[in-house]
Amino acid sequence: MTLLFIRVFFLIISSFVGFFIGSIYLQMLPGLMVGAGVGCALILLESSLRRVSVRGLSSMVFGLLLGVFMAKLIADILSLLPLEEYVHSVTRVVLTLVFSYLGAVMALRGKDEFHLIIPYVRFKRQDVYERIILLDSSALIDGRISDIYKTNFFAGRMVVPRFILQELQKMADLQDLVKRQKGRRGIEVLRNMQKDSSMALRIHEEDDLVDENVDTKLVQLAKVMEARVCTTDYNLGRVATIQGVEVLNINELASAVKSVVFVGDDLDVRLVKEGREPRQAVAYTDDGTMIVVADAQHLIGKKVKINVNSILPTQAGKIVFAKLKGR
Repeated sequence: MTLLFIRVFFLIISSFVGFFIGSIYLQMLPGLMVGAGVGCALILLESSLRRVSVRGLSSMVFGLLLGVFMAKLIADILSLLPLEEYVHSVTRVVLTLVFSYLGAVMALRGKDEFHLIIPYVRFKRQDVYERIILLDSSALIDGRISDIYKTNFFAGRMVVPRFILQELQKMADLQDLVKRQKGRRGIEVLRNMQKDSSMALRIHEEDDLVDENVDTKLVQLAKVMEARVCTTDYNLGRVATIQGVEVLNINELASAVKSVVFVGDDLDVRLVKEGREPRQAVAYTDDGTMIVVADAQHLIGKKVKINVNSILPTQAGKIVFAKLKGR
């Protein structure tokens, strides 16, 4: 609504200016039409530039200024030579055009490495340290990030890049039922997080990274923004860590905070299914650790007291072996 008001206001001002200039030459109506036409043309041009990146534009301006400065510096040096004024004028024009072009092109190509231009300068107190957390699609699909953030374990502002949201939308439109459900779940989790006023969450609109791979773009954006990446994807975490990006893996956090069980401990568990071996029953702790209880198959569905015999570490976690208490 605000953008529409600005466009209408600009069109009215353009028409008024055209009418005023036309009145000087006694051509009020043609002046009004020309002013309105110019205003409409500029509005159409502005609408077509909707995908222009602010970062790219600011980088180009920085490159142009650097090019003009270099051209003036070299032109001043050449002015010391005993050449004609015409030659000096042509030289200034040529140098300005060449260095302005080179400066703008080089700045656009290396815009992700610019840290001195205005959009990258952060004006804040030096004793305040705020980190940005980029959310991967796997973290949104997982859904635990919302509850973890509320516990203040993740300090900083959460940011969801636009290409991550697009990835979730593509997943939600797939024919594959499992992937479609995952995409819809990720979008629903993100919507609920946006509604929660206690969460510092925003969508990063700019998507001017040239790489098509979502994981690569996420790592590049994290390096540019000096952000951390929150994910459940083990491979993405390894690639990001190799490139110097700090990774917050939800699965690793969940594994680290699992309750510690020692040999000889007594536990109260509910037996839920049969084990692989005869007469075994299986139970689970609150954090998902599997407990294999010997000689307890006949008690499946009941809550029993057990005593831990041994603990077997595996790649997926730990398996606890136990027996019924008193046997």
